[in-house]
Amino acid sequence: MRLGPVPAALVLGAAALAALLAQRLAAVAVIAGVLLAVSLRAPASRRRPYLVGILGSGLGVLVLSPFLTAQGFHVLWSGPTVPVLGKLDVTEEELSIAALNALRLVAVALAFTVYALLVDHDRLVSAAGFARRSALGVALATRLVPSLERDGVGFAEAVRGRGVPVEGVRGHARLVSPLVAGSLERATNLAEAMEVRGFGRPGHTKAPRPPWTRLDRAAAVAAGVLVLAAALWL
Repeated sequence: MRLGPVPAALVLGAAALAALLAQRLAAVAVIAGVLLAVSLRAPASRRRPYLVGILGSGLGVLVLSPFLTAQGFHVLWSGPTVPVLGKLDVTEEELSIAALNALRLVAVALAFTVYALLVDHDRLVSAAGFARRSALGVALATRLVPSLERDGVGFAEAVRGRGVPVEGVRGHARLVSPLVAGSLERATNLAEAMEVRGFGRPGHTKAPRPPWTRLDRAAAVAAGVLVLAAALWL
């Protein structure tokens, strides 16, 4: 049984907020682990770019943060003295803070990944009757990421088919211009389609929405409890 789009968005937002509020490393690690397990339900070809970027960013925060801060007294590694930065020491406190911040970044990014790949944005927009335009803007912006991903893969294959390698920064820079042009063309087509369908005019029709199930209600309550627990105890 799957959650509806609104309860799912509430749970994901609560998980991201809880990861930012929690002060215990184990609690943030559990949140990140659960979100990672949920994100693995998405197709491998779609989730791979997200997970590679997320894990790379988290690892970068974990590795670089201890060298850019000076905090704590329990030295684990004493390095050389670098101009401007000073003595490169890694303390237990610095490593703990770096791990917490890295896990926070990973948890928030995984929550967005699950939202982008697994939540039905059409149903989410139709359910947000009180903020229809705002919800539509968020949904369209979210869809831009997988659309750019698919366009990038197609352009890269076309360039390789012409015997031009797509490697390194210079090779991928060749894709920027067609990606921008394609995005502008897609935006123009979308605006024309919305205008033809009467978007923004008074009065509109909407498809009937299925009622919330017990699982949906329980998920909404659990989202609030999770944020409260993160703020007070975790």
